Amino acid sequence: MIVVTGGAGFIGSNVVAALAAKGDSEVVICDVFGNNDKWLNVAKHEVAGVILPPDLMDFLNSKSFQMEAIIHLGAVTDTTETDVDLILHNNFKFSLTLWDWCARNKATFIYASSAATYGDGSQGFEDSDSASVLSRLRPLNPYGWSKHLFDRRVARIMGGRLPAPEKWAGLKFFNVFGPNEYHKGRMSSVALQVHNSILTGEPVRLFRSHNPDYEDGGQMRDFIYVEDCVAAIEWILDQDAMTGLYNLGTGEARSFLDMASAVADAMGEELTVDWIDTPADLRDKYQYFTEAKMDRLREAGFSRTFTSLEDGVKRYVQQFLSKPDPYR
Repeated sequence: MIVVTGGAGFIGSNVVAALAAKGDSEVVICDVFGNNDKWLNVAKHEVAGVILPPDLMDFLNSKSFQMEAIIHLGAVTDTTETDVDLILHNNFKFSLTLWDWCARNKATFIYASSAATYGDGSQGFEDSDSASVLSRLRPLNPYGWSKHLFDRRVARIMGGRLPAPEKWAGLKFFNVFGPNEYHKGRMSSVALQVHNSILTGEPVRLFRSHNPDYEDGGQMRDFIYVEDCVAAIEWILDQDAMTGLYNLGTGEARSFLDMASAVADAMGEELTVDWIDTPADLRDKYQYFTEAKMDRLREAGFSRTFTSLEDGVKRYVQQFLSKPDPYR
């Protein structure tokens, strides 16, 4: 049995889809559904159970002998959220609780960290789980800090040889895009936002650059298609032994204008851009460049060729967004 927290969310539902299709283990979703259409993300797949977060620990204790792994993707992910207590409760404290449970019960623990932990990127994008290296990073918002706080705690636990799961991996997700992100609203990927603008006949809105080193639209991100993220998680589950913190991007930064152009090409439409100023309150927190260093995951044995930006966008647009049913 495998529990996926955040299992009805964007990345989580894609993981659930892959595990359910594989059929080797029973899959249980832990998530909050609310009043929106997030349930559609998992409506096509057979799962063994759906658990609300307050009920998860009782459920885990009742199934301890059956539990193979917890894939912990649930979190407060809004980078503009200002309720720091809420963020810490969900992203740090609950993560520690699940880490401790997996350590006691010999279950694999895979958790979502984030590229937001790197802050402005001035310290580079080295996915070291060394406490000294992690101490140099300065996230730019409470979300990034909460993820970084947990990474640092894990590093301290491992350095002090405190109780830990026998197999664990933290994944620093970069800019993920793909099907089942439709509930995310303003936090959805650039790919989806560009698609929706073109579909409604509106110009695509992109931020002007406020950094002389980057042209308008030249701000760079490591965009990764969600199927590659799922493949990495499946690969980790299949390993006999694994521990560590790993970047999960493609290793190749591309511009926002590249992304917008790829979406327009996949839709067979012309791209019209309306340049807007980056909001003043975000300018000192804005990342102009992110690019995952992928050496550690490659050295661990993950050999999959990552999907190119153009191929991922084409697949997303033509196999999902252009269909009456866009869900995976």
